[in-house]
Amino acid sequence: MPSAPKIILDCDPGHDDAIAILFAAKHCQILGITAVSGNVNLDLTQHNARITAQILGLDVPVHAGASRPLIAQPFHAEYIHGKTGLGGPELPELTYPLTSQNAVDFIINTARSHDDLYLVPTGPLTNIALAFRQAPDIIQKLKGVYLMGGSASFGNTTPTAEFNIYADPEAAHIVFSSGAKLHMLGLNLTHQFKIYQEDIARIRQIDNKAAHFSADLLDFFSQMYANRYFGKIEGPLHDPCAVMALTHPELFEFASRHVRVELQGSYTRGMTVVDNRGVKSNQVSNVEVAYKIDRDKALEVLCETIALY
Repeated sequence: MPSAPKIILDCDPGHDDAIAILFAAKHCQILGITAVSGNVNLDLTQHNARITAQILGLDVPVHAGASRPLIAQPFHAEYIHGKTGLGGPELPELTYPLTSQNAVDFIINTARSHDDLYLVPTGPLTNIALAFRQAPDIIQKLKGVYLMGGSASFGNTTPTAEFNIYADPEAAHIVFSSGAKLHMLGLNLTHQFKIYQEDIARIRQIDNKAAHFSADLLDFFSQMYANRYFGKIEGPLHDPCAVMALTHPELFEFASRHVRVELQGSYTRGMTVVDNRGVKSNQVSNVEVAYKIDRDKALEVLCETIALY
């Protein structure tokens, strides 16, 4: 059995980020969780990362990072995640400590001291871009970056742009242009991993603290999706896909593509422009783009993981 991958989970909890933390804790060595402004503001995302770790009984350092995008105005997603970012569960009083407010320094120092580190960003890429800009030596030292963001098809925040990229396109541009070994889990993939009401009932029947926490999260998340998108009570499990692709690659199909982030377009700012043409080009592939997930097996693995708590 290969050893569990060493990761920094960079996130903006967020319901699906909390499920990503839950999943990573049983399949990875989480060297740290770094919080970034995204689904809600930084005060809430770092709080939510800590409360998730507390509920799950983890012992992982949590570092607060960037409180706003590099250039753009802050943009949040309370319309999906509620005012606190973790609407749904009744949350306990927070006792879990914040290790530091220097997430970028933590990313840089950890990358320099390990030869086998993966970054797993599931929010806007502000912390990662700042680390790459301040310490470009870490880019090639990293074993890889598995990110939830972008899309090879439709957007969700705009018709063309996915939330994490749209929230800080300049940061995404730095990361996608960096030469890092990138794996992109975009909306075209994550919308194949939807959770339905019967799946939430199955998770709740696992009947441990993690299961009830997850089911409460997913009840709220899927209802908010129904309110905003066409009335269907379902929740795409975006962020866990980034962790699963690293730990369970057999569940996914990837293809090498040239991907760039649009910064200027009136209708396309924040779009990940994926070259799917299949023609000879001088554009070198810079990203492994995920196109398919075995949804049923992924759900099995998720349920088995929740049962480990």
